[in-house]
Amino acid sequence: MSLLPETGRRVTGIAARAQSAGRAPSLALAVVRDRSLLHFTGAGETPPPDPKTQYRLGSITKTLTATMIMQLRDEGFFGLDDLLYRHLPGTPVGGITLRQLLGHVSGLQREPDGPWWERNAGVSLDRLLTDLAPDKIAGPPFRNYHYSNLAYGLLGAVLQRVTGESWADLVGKRVLDPLGMKRTTYSPVEPFARGYVVHALDGSLHEEPRLDAGAMAPAGQLWSTVTDMAKWAAFLADPAPAVLSRETIDEMCTPVVMQDETWTAGHGLGPELHRVGERVYVGHGGSMPGYNSQLLVHRPSRTGVIAFTNAYGLRGTGLRAVALEALTTVLDAEPAPPPPWRPAPAPRDETAELCGRWWWMGSEYEVNADGEDLVMAPAGYASRPPWRFTREAPDRWRGTAGANTGEVLTVRRDPDGGVRELEIATFVFSRDPYHLA
Repeated sequence: MSLLPETGRRVTGIAARAQSAGRAPSLALAVVRDRSLLHFTGAGETPPPDPKTQYRLGSITKTLTATMIMQLRDEGFFGLDDLLYRHLPGTPVGGITLRQLLGHVSGLQREPDGPWWERNAGVSLDRLLTDLAPDKIAGPPFRNYHYSNLAYGLLGAVLQRVTGESWADLVGKRVLDPLGMKRTTYSPVEPFARGYVVHALDGSLHEEPRLDAGAMAPAGQLWSTVTDMAKWAAFLADPAPAVLSRETIDEMCTPVVMQDETWTAGHGLGPELHRVGERVYVGHGGSMPGYNSQLLVHRPSRTGVIAFTNAYGLRGTGLRAVALEALTTVLDAEPAPPPPWRPAPAPRDETAELCGRWWWMGSEYEVNADGEDLVMAPAGYASRPPWRFTREAPDRWRGTAGANTGEVLTVRRDPDGGVRELEIATFVFSRDPYHLA
């Protein structure tokens, strides 16, 4: 499977223009769909881009850290609304929650104390925690979005304290190994691209050191390849239940906070969210000295873009804009085909009784069976998400999707046992179009 020639040519042009205008030693750009690499292109010669060459991920690492937090939450180790001091006793910033840390709404300042951690040898976890002070709280939680690398250092500390294992061991065992991401590593493994700062005046390259981030590793340590990141993009679109359930990935990709007044960028419980027109992309960007990275996924079409450069910064629009342009170009030119319709078995018993037309306040609703669930939607409003209900007991159904998630659908019956009405959160639906009660 590959892109159409014209679409591939356009994506290749995006990469070539970005590398040239941005003055990147090399730029790698890939399009993936359904775990397949549809198109790989690159520009530059230092080194020539290759799908199996490692680049440093930077903050894309945070999405793996967030995944492990959600795994342990699902396994009952803690709740997202636990206060930090419960797991890091004595910390002076313990009054914020794990949820706030994940979504960058904790009020924490962006960086830990000491020299700039990205360009210096990392400190131990004990040193990171010892250096914390109450003045690291820059503002009240949930008041504003404020990106914090320190927040993810502390989430890594929680992972280590709760499990007794290092973050590096956990990410290998819990994420990388199950997904077969063998070329995603804590430290660089050849072949890898050396990272550079490009001198603004003469264009010369200055190689950056490749330092161990220590206790800040959960915020930006990992190295990976286009081939491995294709697996990570596929996981965000179609999660592997052995790693994380679809429901939990959906939760992670639900907005916690918007980053701007136009609502074009936001943050979930780990992933960044970007709206382009009517589409929302999830993923994350990253930078470390000598490197920039971007991962964007359109979950409904299971299509993603991965972009790497080995320069600290990309002149002009930046790598995020390049990735957004490439993904939007592909989706506009080659939208994913809809899944084929397949006949379903005829509904039986109570499910069959409830299917058909229902009315509320002069408006018509359709109820259909989808497997063992009921799906209910107002007739003529295809743009509105339908309501889904799962049977809990005879004549009692629980909303699991749509506007009535969590609400109870109760079946009211006549004395002879026939279905008379449906009640959802005090709203009564009847078979009679003139019924207004």
